[in-house]
Amino acid sequence: MNQNRKICTCGKSKNPPYCDHSHEHKQETGEVSVTLRKICTCGKSKNPPYCDHSHIMINVCPHAAASSEATIPISPLPNKILLIMLPYWDPLIPPQGISHLKHFLQHHGYIVKTVDANTKREFKLIYDAYFDVIKKYVPVDKQGNLFNIGHDVMRNHMLAHIHYQDETGYIELIKEIIYQTFFTRFNNQQVMELKKVLDEFYQFLQDFMLHLLINEKPGVLGVSVLRDTIGPALSVFRFTKEKYPFIKTVMGGSVFSDHLLPGSPNFEYFLERAPYIDKIIIGEGQDLFLKLLKGELPGEQRVFTIRDIGGQTLGPSPLNFPDMTDFDVNGDYPYIAAQASFSCPYQCSFCNVKPYFGKYREKEPAQAFREMEALYQKYGIQLFFMNDALLNRVATGLAEEMIESDLALYWDGYLRVDEAVCDPEVTLKWRRGGFYRARIGVESGSQRVLDMIHKGITTDQIKRTLISLATAGIKTTAYWVIGHPGETEADFLQTLQLLEETKDYIYEAECNSFIFGFAGQGDSETWKNKRKLLFPQNATEMLIVQSWILDEPPSREETYERMNRFVQLCSKLGIPNPYSIVDIHNADLRWRKLHKNAVPCLVDFKGPDSYIDECKFIKPLLLLQEKIEDQGDFGFENYSSMHE
Repeated sequence: MNQNRKICTCGKSKNPPYCDHSHEHKQETGEVSVTLRKICTCGKSKNPPYCDHSHIMINVCPHAAASSEATIPISPLPNKILLIMLPYWDPLIPPQGISHLKHFLQHHGYIVKTVDANTKREFKLIYDAYFDVIKKYVPVDKQGNLFNIGHDVMRNHMLAHIHYQDETGYIELIKEIIYQTFFTRFNNQQVMELKKVLDEFYQFLQDFMLHLLINEKPGVLGVSVLRDTIGPALSVFRFTKEKYPFIKTVMGGSVFSDHLLPGSPNFEYFLERAPYIDKIIIGEGQDLFLKLLKGELPGEQRVFTIRDIGGQTLGPSPLNFPDMTDFDVNGDYPYIAAQASFSCPYQCSFCNVKPYFGKYREKEPAQAFREMEALYQKYGIQLFFMNDALLNRVATGLAEEMIESDLALYWDGYLRVDEAVCDPEVTLKWRRGGFYRARIGVESGSQRVLDMIHKGITTDQIKRTLISLATAGIKTTAYWVIGHPGETEADFLQTLQLLEETKDYIYEAECNSFIFGFAGQGDSETWKNKRKLLFPQNATEMLIVQSWILDEPPSREETYERMNRFVQLCSKLGIPNPYSIVDIHNADLRWRKLHKNAVPCLVDFKGPDSYIDECKFIKPLLLLQEKIEDQGDFGFENYSSMHE
C-alpha cells in the first residue's frame, strides 16, 4: 500500500466537491493506483493545509483525535434510521437482520440507511495486524483453529480495552485472556503490541462513526450485535451519546441468545453499565422496532421482546424480505442470502437456536424459490447462503422447484446427518437442484459422545452421509465439537479415526471447542450447578460480559490441546479449513480432483457475465436400484466404482 500519498492532481482536493481519493489518477511520474479511501474525518481534506492521506490505516491520522473531540452540530432527520453491523464478523453475506429491517421500515414510510463496517478495508487491515501479533508470539503447535478461537481473545480484549482504568490490571487481564485460549504466556511488551492495534481500531471506529453521523443525520441509531461485536457496539453507542445525546440508540441482535441472555448475570450487569443504550430489542425485531418508532411501546420500558406485543412475528411474510441496495453485493460478498425455514426442529445439548427462535416454521418451497428468483433478478448473483438452521426438511422441495425451473441457482447451508441424506439418489437430486455446499454438524466420532449430545444419529450414518453428498459433488463442511462435557481421550481418538477414514469425502473440517453459556442451551439445567467464571470476578468491571465454563472434565487446557491435535491431523491429511480466497480456491481444486461431479469453484461465480447451469446436466456416476447399504469397511467398496 502506498505510504506516501499526495494530494490528488485531479484538483478536487482543493475545490468542492472534494476528492474522496477513491479513483485512479495520473501524476507526472506516471499512473498511480490509489487505495480506496473516503474523505478523511480529520478535516484537512477540506481546509488548507490539505490532508495528503499519507496516514493510511493502520497508522491513524494525527489530526483525528482532535476531530473526534470536537462536536460538529447536526440537525437529525426524525424519520431517518441508521442501522449498522460493526466489526468483526465474517462478511459471507450482507447482514440480514438490518436488511430485513430496512425493507420493513421503509415500507412504513421511514428513511433507512444500512451499513456493514466489516467490508471497509481499514478495519480489515487492523484485523490482520491483530492476528499477525498473535501468530508472531503463539507457537504454531498451539495456534489451533486460529481464526476461530482467536476471536475469543479479540472479543474479550476489545471489551477490556474500552473499560479499563488501571493499565497494570488491564495488562494482567489480557495476559490471562490469551493464556486461557492459547496456553502461552505473553509478556508486557507483547500485550502492548496488541494494545496499540486496538488503540488504532477504536480511533478509526470513532472517525468512521463521526463521518456517518454527520452525513446521515439519523434520528435513531440501531446496531445489530453479535457476540464478537459487543465491544465495538458499546464503544459506538457511548461515543454517539457523548456527541449527539438527542439520537435515540437501539440495540438488537443474536448476542441476546448467548452472552447477554436475559436473566443471566451478564445481562443484568450490562444493563447497569450501558446507560447510553436507550432501548433493547430481543428476538425478531421488525414489529417491535416499528412500534418503538411510532411511540406505541411504554416509554419508561427499556427492554422489549415479542412477548410485549403478544408474540406477534412476521414469519414467512412478503414484508420479511431483505433490502440490500445499500451494500456492494457483487463486490464485497461471495454469497447472497435466502431462507426457507425458521428455527430448528431438533434440540442438541449445547445449542440455543430452538430456545431463542421458538417453534420451527417452513415456507412453501415455491415461495422460497420465488424469493430467490427475485433476488437473482435484482442483484444478478446465483450463489445463495441459506440462513436456515437446518435444510433437511426443505431441501428436497427446494431442489424440485429448481429442477422444474429454467433458472439455475446454487445454495449452501446447514444440514443434519440423517438416513435420507445417506441415500445417493436423494443427494443427486439435490445436486441437480443446485445444492452447492452442505455444512454438517458431525460433532464427534464417538457414539457415546453423540448420545450425550442428543444428536440421534450414529457414526455409521455420518460416514454414509459424507460419502453420499461428496459422491454427488456437493461440498461437505464437517463441524466437530471438541471437549463436550464427559468426552474422554478414548472418545477423542475415535473422532480422529473417523476424520482419517472419511478424509476424501470432507471438503472442509472445522473444529470448535465446546462453548458453555450461563443458560439457554439444551442441557443448561443439567449443567447449571457445575458452572463457574473463566476469568476472575474482579475482571467483570473491564469485561462487562463474562465467560462461563463447566467445572467438569475435560479441562479447558485438555480441550484446546485436543483441538491442536485435530488441526495438525487435518493438515497431515490435506483436509483444508480455508479462510482466504486463495485457500478457498485451492480447496475447490482439491475437491475437483477427488470428485468427478464436483460443484464449480467459488471463483467461477465471480467471472464477468458468468452464468453457470452445469447442475442441470449432472448425471449419476453409478446407477443404483436401491439405497446403498453399509457393508464392509464403512461401505467404501460400494462407492469405489463411482470414482473410477
